[in-house]
Amino acid sequence: MTSTQDWVAGARLRTLPAAAAPVLVGTGAAAELGSAHLGRAALALGVALALQVGVNYANDYSDGIRGTDLERVGPMRLTASGAAEPKAVRNAAFAAFGVAALLGLWLVALSGAWWLLAVGVLAIVAAWTYTGGKTPYGYLGLGEVGVFVFFGLVAVLGTTYTQAGELSWAAWVGAVAVGLLACALLMVNNLRDVPTDALVGKRTVAVRLGEHRARRAYAALVIVPVLLGTVCAFANPWAIIVLVLLAPAIVLAVAVLVGARGRALIPILAGTGMLELAFGVLLGMGLAL
Repeated sequence: MTSTQDWVAGARLRTLPAAAAPVLVGTGAAAELGSAHLGRAALALGVALALQVGVNYANDYSDGIRGTDLERVGPMRLTASGAAEPKAVRNAAFAAFGVAALLGLWLVALSGAWWLLAVGVLAIVAAWTYTGGKTPYGYLGLGEVGVFVFFGLVAVLGTTYTQAGELSWAAWVGAVAVGLLACALLMVNNLRDVPTDALVGKRTVAVRLGEHRARRAYAALVIVPVLLGTVCAFANPWAIIVLVLLAPAIVLAVAVLVGARGRALIPILAGTGMLELAFGVLLGMGLAL
């Protein structure tokens, strides 16, 4: 029988900062416009967290039944390890998507922006087809595109719009920065799996670029967003506080550039997630103060 600890491990809690950060930035941008709403922010956070957990279970299921995760370095996978039946993992993904859909419907009803329902449907479809379906786009090297769009642009701008009913240039800059950090999280995860992904035909961006160029891409993806965040100081001078994250971003970049691989990349993955969360907290506060 699958234990609670197994299900928690399968949810991959270390990836949840990727869901929280855009909501924090989007709410800060709404506050900068004078329209922050904590209740709607909480709903947006619930949607983002449920989608992230759903994506994690969906990836576990789809990669598991394809055999992609049979030989891997990193956290345990429910399907590939046999800790849970594939059908149960798939149902867990659908349950998480269902929670996201219900919370999203509530948020849309409060904001009156009913057209966002279509965006929500696209987000769930993108979450499933990342590694699921006949032609998963994650296997074609388009994973970072999906992450940038849905965990960057859509998550930040959707959070701001459902609270303020409008968007600012600072919200757009913050959305791009968060999207790049989300891509960094995916890049370092895929960098760890380059050897096994290449063998099973999973052509991620890291596989396509090759290990050397993928490492340089990761470095850019953690440093450039911090610099972009400082641009928001033109909207609110307090946003300059994100500059304190430049040092940890450089530390993470150097660790990858000097050749960390295999299990050594696991703490870097966690550190990247914490960097994104810290960015969300600091930029959100900087815009709101």
